[in-house]
Amino acid sequence: MPLAESKRSRLPLIGWREWVKFPDLGIEQVKAKIDTGARSSALYAFDVEYLQAGDRQLVQFKVHPLQKQTTDVRTVQAELLEQRQVKNSGGTIELRPVILTRVSFRDVEWPIELTLTHRKNMQFRMLLGREAIRNRFLVDTGRSYLQSDKLPNS
Repeated sequence: MPLAESKRSRLPLIGWREWVKFPDLGIEQVKAKIDTGARSSALYAFDVEYLQAGDRQLVQFKVHPLQKQTTDVRTVQAELLEQRQVKNSGGTIELRPVILTRVSFRDVEWPIELTLTHRKNMQFRMLLGREAIRNRFLVDTGRSYLQSDKLPNS
């Protein structure tokens, strides 16, 4: 068996959608679509504001963590890593704020770069892109919630 094949077979499987947590942001559950076609990860955010705290630039934003629900609103602050041009699913280039934060499911936690964008009309509030899962997981496109428990009404 080639070395690359051996390494891949040891990676844990994830489904095409998983419940993820953002411990640094205080967000306990967001249904994420695992999107290997997207390079970067994206979170639906609104009311995005840029703030200055001494020599640090921050971004403050609001999140509706659960799909099809707008009553649960979380206001979050994070350090701004950069602003990056990203091509959205419609092919339009957007300038998006990027933060560095930890993402987790089950007992696995790791840092990812996360872009903030307006995804109100999209089915998922979160996309976990290929950079976030590279060399960490294999995706089973026919199954869901392999690393997280399916929550009621999900």
